[in-house]
Amino acid sequence: MLSPPPTRPDSNCLPFGPARSIIPAVRILTPHRRSLRFPIPVRAFPTREQANMSEDAALVVGSPPSPAGALKRPVFCPPGPSASCSAIWVSGSTLLMSDAAAAQAAVDLHQRLMASGHERPEGDACPICFDLIGLPMHEHAKRNVCCMKRVCNGCALAAYRRGMYNSCPFCRTNLPTDEASELAMIQKRVDKGDAVAIYFLGNQYYYGMLGLARDVPRAIELWREAAELGSINSHHHLGHIHYNGDGIEEDKPRGIHHWQQAAMKGDVLSRHMLGAVENIDGNYQLAVQHWMISAKMGDEGSLNEIKEMFKKGHATKAQYGEALLGYRDATEEVKSPQREEAKRLGV
Repeated sequence: MLSPPPTRPDSNCLPFGPARSIIPAVRILTPHRRSLRFPIPVRAFPTREQANMSEDAALVVGSPPSPAGALKRPVFCPPGPSASCSAIWVSGSTLLMSDAAAAQAAVDLHQRLMASGHERPEGDACPICFDLIGLPMHEHAKRNVCCMKRVCNGCALAAYRRGMYNSCPFCRTNLPTDEASELAMIQKRVDKGDAVAIYFLGNQYYYGMLGLARDVPRAIELWREAAELGSINSHHHLGHIHYNGDGIEEDKPRGIHHWQQAAMKGDVLSRHMLGAVENIDGNYQLAVQHWMISAKMGDEGSLNEIKEMFKKGHATKAQYGEALLGYRDATEEVKSPQREEAKRLGV
C-alpha cells in the first residue's frame, strides 16, 4: 500500500495555530511565496462557478497550461499592488484567487469530499455475480484483457468447472497465449477509447511489462487520458506519482487533488491516502474521518490506522468500535460460497 513520505511542517504560518495543530487546515501559497494556513480541512480547489470572477481582474501570468478537458478559464485576482491572492491547484494548473474565495472553495470541497465516495464504485463488482470484489482486488479477481472485465475467483472457478478452460468467463473470447497477443488485445481496446484499457496500458509502461520498456512519461500520459475519460484508478496512480515525485517532479498539491477526485468516486486506496496525508500534517481528527470511511468499505489498513490512533488518544473508543463493525459488514458482504471454495482451493 502506498505511503506518503514524511514532510516538514511549514514554518511560515498565519496565527491560526502551530503547523501541526489538530485543527484541519489548508496550505496555499501567496504570490510572494508565503505559506498561508487556513483553519479549514482540505486544500483549496475552486468550482467552475467560482472561477467566473470580474472581467477587469488582473490575469496571472506564468501559470502552466491546463491539460485537455480541464478548466479553460483562469481564476483572476483583483488588480492592484495590495491585492491579496493565493496560488492554488485547479485541474492541474497553478492559478490565483482571493484568500477569501480560496477559503470558501476549500470549505465547499471539504463538504463534497466528506459527503461523497462512501460506497465503492460499480467497477469494483464482478460483472458475472455482481457482488463487490474483496480487497485487495488483485488477490480476489483477475482482469482479462479481451474485455477488460475483472472476474472474481468464485466465478472463474465456476466457469472452469463448466469446461471453459481457455476462454474468458465473461465474453467467451479465447485467452491470449503470449505477451504479444495480450498487448494486441489491450491496444485494440485502447483504440476504441476504453478508459480501463488506457489505464491498464499505462500500467504496462510504468512497470515495463509485456515486453515494453519502462516509460514513466508515457504511463503518465496514458493515465491522464484515462482519468479524463473517468478512470478512478488513473486518478489514484497520478496522485502517487505527483505526491511522491516518482519519475516526475514532486507536486504534492496536484497529487492530493487526484486522490480527492478518486476518493469522491469511492476509491478506497485514495481515501486511505488522504487520511495518511492529514495524519502527517497533524490533522488527526480529519485523518480518522477519512480512515473511518475507507475502513467501512473493507480496507484493513485503514482499520489498523484507526486502532493506532485510538492507542495514541487521537480516536475515541466509539470511533474504533464503529470502524470495526463497518469493516466486518464490508468483508461479510463480499463473501459467497463459490468464493470461499475458490479461496480454499487456492484459485
